[in-house]
Amino acid sequence: MPKKYHIDVQPAPPRYPTIGKSGIVDWGEGCLKCARCVKYDCVYGVYDERRFSADIHGDTIDNLCKSCFRCVQGCPKKLIHKTLNPEWELLGDSVYLPEIISITWAQAENGKIPVSGAGYGGAFSGPGFDSMWTDMSEIVRPTRDGIHGREYISTVVDLGRRPDRLEFDASGTLLSEPKPNVRVPLPILFTAPPFGDMSPAVWRAIAKAAASLQTLAILPKSEALALTDLSHALAPLLTPGDDLESLESFRVVELHDSPDALARMQTLKTQFPGRLVSIRMPAISKAENVARVIEYARSGVEMIHYVADETGAEPDTENGLHLKDVIREVNRSLLAAGLRDQVTVMASGGIAMAEHVVKAMLCGLNLVCVDIPLLIALECRVCRNCREGAECPVTISGIDGGWGAKRIVNLIGAWHNQILEMMGAMGIREARRLRGEQGRVMFVEDLENDSFAQIFASRG
Repeated sequence: MPKKYHIDVQPAPPRYPTIGKSGIVDWGEGCLKCARCVKYDCVYGVYDERRFSADIHGDTIDNLCKSCFRCVQGCPKKLIHKTLNPEWELLGDSVYLPEIISITWAQAENGKIPVSGAGYGGAFSGPGFDSMWTDMSEIVRPTRDGIHGREYISTVVDLGRRPDRLEFDASGTLLSEPKPNVRVPLPILFTAPPFGDMSPAVWRAIAKAAASLQTLAILPKSEALALTDLSHALAPLLTPGDDLESLESFRVVELHDSPDALARMQTLKTQFPGRLVSIRMPAISKAENVARVIEYARSGVEMIHYVADETGAEPDTENGLHLKDVIREVNRSLLAAGLRDQVTVMASGGIAMAEHVVKAMLCGLNLVCVDIPLLIALECRVCRNCREGAECPVTISGIDGGWGAKRIVNLIGAWHNQILEMMGAMGIREARRLRGEQGRVMFVEDLENDSFAQIFASRG
């Protein structure tokens, strides 16, 4: 049984005032000049600490306020009001919603599971991963508590191929050749974000966090070679034009899908025996793409990395399927071909929250790769100004690498605890068992089809 895994988190305050969801509108006109203003009675002292921030061009009270409404209710002239912050509403996009960005910032700062304390008031289903309901029937058992140690729950996963069988001689000596294998203590790898105000300090922060967490970061080869002191935690990504030199210190190497990918893999394995090789492919459900996955699995490829677009959909495809549906399709195809245990399948794109890790694995992944949340941990607002060549509003490229690593470790520490909570609630004590466990998840579209298809079917 693997040793119990624990992530040490440390407070890592933000460099810039964060953008709060709500703001205080404080009308001075009509003030009675009370002897004891309600502002002085704020239990959080936000009126004493407030200031105007030139960094965010706003009042820091928007972030400091805890929304207790004591001042709003206590002002005799009702001159203090709460309102939604328009800057907060402009954060992110359709996947990285303002709520998700705010929660990610908080987790990166303190490493704690976000708790609203006011219940959940949103919709019960939505697009993508939000259309999946996990079976939490075991949550009624108080012993299911992986965070506080009353139950051992393992989040360890293995990278590489598993042998079909083991062969022994008459004396019991193992005859089967061991296959290359890398074990990581949580089902999360890092991969290079699709955009970002990147710098050597940012790459070091990602690599250092991966080393601290005992996982791997898939970085462009040039960046990986510049971080030789952290090579044990890195997997260089080679473009088709990159040579196969200077890779001896890496345990895993990733190649782009290309006509000569298998030949390059064989050359790499000849030069560096024992290295795991991953093939990076677009997450497309077309039959020819799935057939190529089958071909790779039969040809000895140990790892497949499916890459969706930033929203978690099929890349370069109009109205493409969501990553969850693409994963289910490739998982079914590998099972039908009898090859599922012969290859490790991971994916990136649209993995925005801890729950997405578990849901993606239930669809059929062995583990996930995280990209944009790493930037959000470093205070990114997902504005994508950097993609247009504009200045980053929080100058991520200027971070201190050690501070950045702490923020990323804190985020994954909070995610790890949430993964333990979900696994415990589902009665699953082993992360490997999450892979393709369709019996522990309900898909809203399937439920709706089963419930209403016959009712609304056209009469012929």
